[in-house]
Amino acid sequence: MPGWYLVTVTAVVVLLAVLLIVRLRVHPAVVLALAATAVGLATGQGPVGTVEALTDGFGDILAEAGLLIAFGVLIGSLLRAMGAIERLVATLLRWFGPRRMPQTMAVACATVLQPIFVDVLLVIAAPLARRIAARIGPGGVPRMAAALAIGCECGIVMMVPGIGTVAIAGVLGVPLGRMLLFGVLVLVPTVIVATAVTGALLSRWWDPARDEPPAVEPPAVDHPAVEQPGPAPATATEAAPVVGKTSLPVMLAPLLGALLLIAAGAVAEVAGLGHPVLAVVSAPPIALLLGVLGTMVVARRVLGREGSEEPLAEGFRESGLILVLTGVGGSLAEAISRSGLGDVLGGLFSANTALPLATVWLTAAVLHVAVGSVTISAITAAGILAPVAPAIGLDPVLVALAAGSGALFAVHVTSNTFWLLQSLLGQSVRGALKTCSLGVSIASVVGLGFTLALGQVL
Repeated sequence: MPGWYLVTVTAVVVLLAVLLIVRLRVHPAVVLALAATAVGLATGQGPVGTVEALTDGFGDILAEAGLLIAFGVLIGSLLRAMGAIERLVATLLRWFGPRRMPQTMAVACATVLQPIFVDVLLVIAAPLARRIAARIGPGGVPRMAAALAIGCECGIVMMVPGIGTVAIAGVLGVPLGRMLLFGVLVLVPTVIVATAVTGALLSRWWDPARDEPPAVEPPAVDHPAVEQPGPAPATATEAAPVVGKTSLPVMLAPLLGALLLIAAGAVAEVAGLGHPVLAVVSAPPIALLLGVLGTMVVARRVLGREGSEEPLAEGFRESGLILVLTGVGGSLAEAISRSGLGDVLGGLFSANTALPLATVWLTAAVLHVAVGSVTISAITAAGILAPVAPAIGLDPVLVALAAGSGALFAVHVTSNTFWLLQSLLGQSVRGALKTCSLGVSIASVVGLGFTLALGQVL
């Protein structure tokens, strides 16, 4: 088929999918499945080929990422029930002091706390952030609000086992160990730089009289943002159990150990130092399974046998919708890949990595502005541009990071994060547009910059 036809069909299908989600409020999972079907039929794959693309894409990505997402959700649910966030924030405050807490809190939310759903993480962390903001002094509220927004949102799409990160890696076939190593290399400086830049801008643009009115309940928003489908608790105190004498390092040790195993396996593979035992325990499904088992043991010690059963049940409930969305995102990516669009797009790009990476960033950014879901935008953009990577010799991990960065652009009123920060940190809508929308958009651009820099050495 002519190249112009493939490009036009894909663009029209994506546009119609956005309209169905935004205007008609059709569930994103249904829309992505319809879009995959439309691409398959319109690009000559036929009924049988289209069905194969849907089922193969769904199955392949869940085979790659399904267990990882489920295990990550379970670990996060148990950590939340044990009150690990409050303990971690108190420890960081003691170590770094209030002045360094915006960057410190942002990095913590983006990395070690990423298994916890963003909505729940914000509900628990926001009251702590407000207390820290009071100790920082003038400008404390906008700095802490921006730090929470930047850290939580960046972690979703750049940090293993963030649900968006795992899904993007599955679409592109990026090994999780490699995604973890290079994701952290881009994530940490992105969060630190974006938090600092946003804080400096807000020191000039923040008007407490207009940006910090008394907190009000956010209006109900019917939106398709689905990366955090679990219901958040109504108050922060509901998620703060009595943890006895169990130390914070013990609570976090299973998760940190799992991430270290994954990273060690990736380093050993690159260095040619593979060992059969290390190969088994560092495989991401096994490493996170060990993390789940270890966290369950700690949770029983902290919460008791009965107290640890409810967080596990809640984790299983929360992971269901995420897995379906991840699967149908894989179906769309597979249908696009089989259409031959990759060869067409590959011919438009040179071996220079800047143009294709900027394209995938822009695609994800436009989709996010329209759809309002970080995860869906990143998966869709990665799926559309995935065939370009092998066509021009581009490392898929760069495509993954560019898609994740682009999907962060312009977090706004369609996002739960926006309204939670607005209400829990006592901001007006005007204030939340500055801290959340501006801050995360800055992180989006900074993330692209660090991804392009990484592309110069990969």
